Formats: sequence, C-alpha cells, structure tokens
Amino acid sequence: MSTTASTSMISVSLEKPLGMILEEVEENAPKGVKVEELVESGSAYACDYKDTLVGCKVIQVMGEDCRSLSFDDVMDKIINAPSPVEIAFEDPSAVASTEDGAISEDGGKDMVEYDIGTQVTLKIIQEGKETLFIEDAKVGDNLRKTLLANKVELYRGLKKKLGNCGGGGQCAFCAVDFVDSECEGWLERSDYEDSKIPKYPTARLACLNNIMGPATIRVE
Repeated sequence: MSTTASTSMISVSLEKPLGMILEEVEENAPKGVKVEELVESGSAYACDYKDTLVGCKVIQVMGEDCRSLSFDDVMDKIINAPSPVEIAFEDPSAVASTEDGAISEDGGKDMVEYDIGTQVTLKIIQEGKETLFIEDAKVGDNLRKTLLANKVELYRGLKKKLGNCGGGGQCAFCAVDFVDSECEGWLERSDYEDSKIPKYPTARLACLNNIMGPATIRVE
C-alpha cells in the first residue's frame, strides 16, 4: 500500500477489501461519490490518510476520471479494478473552486475546472504530419477514443498494432506526451500511470484519461 499527496489530490494504492463506505455526492445525480465511513478491517483504515479520507470525493479510479459518474458507475470501476486499486481523492487541504468552471488558488497556481460536455480544443503534434487541432473535443469524453475518432495514429508499427490491449490500460502503447505548460484543468497523472510509463514523466495513457480541458499533446 502506498500513498502520495499533491496540492490538488491524494493518491492511494489500496489492497482489496478497501473498507470504504461510499455515498453519492448529490442524490440521484451523476456527480461522483464521496467517502462516508472507513471500516477498521479494510486497507483504507490502515493508510496514512485514514483521518483525512472521510468526506473526500473520489476523483479517479485507476487513472480514470470519476468526478461526474453515477454511484453505480464508480462502484463498477472499483469492483473491476485489480488489487491494489489506485484511487485519487480530492485533497481537502487545497483551496478548490466551489463551482465548475471557477478559478481558484491551488498552491499558488490558478486551477480551472470545466463542466462536463464543455467544448475545448486539443492541439495534436504528430511526427511527420501537420499539427492537428481538434476543436470539438468535449470534457468528459475518453481521450483515446477522441484521438482515434479524429484519425490520430496511436499505434504506429506492427508491435503496437498487434499488442494493442483495446483501451484496458495494460499495453501502455497509447501513451502520449503532454506539454504541461499548455494543459489547463487536467489533474496530475495517477500512480498507476507512473508505474506503467515511469521513464516518461509528462506522458499519459490516453485510454485511462477523460478530457478535462484544452491541451497540447505530442504523439510520437
């Protein structure tokens, strides 16, 4: 079990059973889940942040954005995830925005959160091709699916084509490089991504990331 904290989130790697009782952030609305209680017999109770997690909203499961999913959808992701499960929570020590789309101070850096469905632009830099601008990308949509739908070649070469896991987060062949200075609204990458692509600190697995805002992405 491992835990890491940043100015925007707490990332925890937990063995099953987790021992977390979750509830909807807003009843009958797809706005994610939060931790209601920790059970002493679960791994969450033994982690470094056991006194902090109660009341925190689940942001990611295995690197996938869960902020605007239904209770059932979040539970499905946790149940279907391997053990240990990589879960990211909202960091209560950060000063967050109270409304989607508002700007807040986050460790001295402005942070923008976009509403699900907001149309943003992705700038795609591709080796040997003209720069592509995807101007109708939508916040909440899966990044891998959006890139493939716009004919961005993620799997160059026979090895990647044959080894493509189909978006399950296993092959790591859909990794793309983020130009951090030109990405707005995106959370830090998950511990799971760190373990899969440790040599590329600015890269993301496209299959495990939903679009969170405008970005410049390099595809090699």
